Amino acid sequence: MKGYLKREDDFTTRSKHLHSLTDEELKARFWELSEKLVDPMLELAKTHTTPSIERSILLRMGFSSLEAQPLVDGAMDRGLMGKGVGHLVYKMSDETKLPIREIGLEMIEGKHWDRLLEIFKGGIK
Repeated sequence: MKGYLKREDDFTTRSKHLHSLTDEELKARFWELSEKLVDPMLELAKTHTTPSIERSILLRMGFSSLEAQPLVDGAMDRGLMGKGVGHLVYKMSDETKLPIREIGLEMIEGKHWDRLLEIFKGGIK
């Protein structure tokens, strides 16, 4: 291939440090390295969300897609998206002792958002 350098196979050299390991030690090493790869993704998932993820959570909480969208929009408009829209609905349900679905429908009508802003100190700036 023109313009490409052929890479010499150095697998044997690079894998020498693994030759003395048992199968169990190799398996442990594999999972250790796998965790190092996945840990940053898990951290990112804990602190970041998307409208799509939030709609999906709301669907699992019993809301329709037509109901989920205004809830997500309401959270985004108020800087509360990072709190998790499902969490917002749950928090208001817990505070008011009303069913989750009922609170969500009231939130779609514009209710409870001021209280959520108080609870979460104005959302994420």
